[in-house]
Amino acid sequence: MAELRHSPLDGQLPWSLPAKADAPLVSLAELRFARQIGLRLRPPMPAYIGGVPLPLQPNRVAVMRAVRTLWLGPDEWLITAPDGAVPELLSWITHAAADRRAQVTDLSASRIIIEIAGSRARALLEKGCGLDLHPRAFTPGSCAQTLLAGLPVILDQTSAAPSYRLFVRRSAARWLCDWLIDAAEEFRVAG
Repeated sequence: MAELRHSPLDGQLPWSLPAKADAPLVSLAELRFARQIGLRLRPPMPAYIGGVPLPLQPNRVAVMRAVRTLWLGPDEWLITAPDGAVPELLSWITHAAADRRAQVTDLSASRIIIEIAGSRARALLEKGCGLDLHPRAFTPGSCAQTLLAGLPVILDQTSAAPSYRLFVRRSAARWLCDWLIDAAEEFRVAG
């Protein structure tokens, strides 16, 4: 079945804007077919559900090996893992939430995840995003729902390098990817 899956970004990513040194100024890649689970949960809020940590502070991410849990609201999280990394993740969460007032939804096919890295990654995102992404305000382990180039996205900073994961609706992914590549072209001249 896996050979039948395709992404709207097939043939478009990976993409990078090379620098004069070793690392690219900006690189874009897709975290293909990642598991994405939406969790809504009524209080009291546990620190873990199904062995997966839940961040209880606003706009924070909890990490356990390959699993990242993003705080989206006072009673809402997005639990993510790379394709095949934790095949039983959905069943763990569903089983753990069964005795609680909760809603568990498999959102894996609804969003594309674009990984953005490189020395100019933050500058690229700042071109279309109103958030303060300066390291004093947005650090590794931070996440936020915002607009980028007018589209609703979820932004997750994965490292100080800097690198980010950008969650965008599947239907808008190709347009946003084109926008990111076009916006990055300025760095080719500026270096």
